[in-house]
Amino acid sequence: MKNFFFILFILLLLNSCVGSSTGGVFGSGVSIALDPRTLGTQIDDSIMQKNLIARLALTEKKYLVKLSVKVLDGRIFLGGKVDTAEEKLKITKMAWETKGARSVKNNISIKQKFSFKNTAIDVLITSQLRAGLIINKNVKAANFNIDTINQKTYVFGIAHTEDEKREIIQEAKQIVDLKELVTSILMVSDLSRQRE
Repeated sequence: MKNFFFILFILLLLNSCVGSSTGGVFGSGVSIALDPRTLGTQIDDSIMQKNLIARLALTEKKYLVKLSVKVLDGRIFLGGKVDTAEEKLKITKMAWETKGARSVKNNISIKQKFSFKNTAIDVLITSQLRAGLIINKNVKAANFNIDTINQKTYVFGIAHTEDEKREIIQEAKQIVDLKELVTSILMVSDLSRQRE
């Protein structure tokens, strides 16, 4: 019964935010008529944003006040602070799994401190993989987010073909310090906006 009231509270809270969600990225109080997106896109973005916020709040109540979520033309922008890198990755994965997501820009900062050596190795791994994807002509590198934590690399994004997905995995396997690769790669053919 307690969960029912919490969900009802979230839905009421999200419903009261309709005005701010249409102008969120452009600034509060902006008229819908001035928004360059079509009305259908604005509605889709608002539904995606509320869906993700509700899922985050159901996962952990503190996310409701610690995180900000904006959606613009299917592109999800995340902000705020979390305690651990694992939380940031879990939130990124949830954002990518949101129906209609075209990209995710994660600006969530982590409170947890890392040693300089581990951080340097993680940055090196991410940089090597990012460079490998940029150089590889069979991969559209801009479609992928790469995060490395304790030599475990997470790749989130949208691939156009199965070959592109395989190329990403092959590029990652060539990195010496990489201990584990976790991919959450959607196919373009699976995106809801492509079906419309």
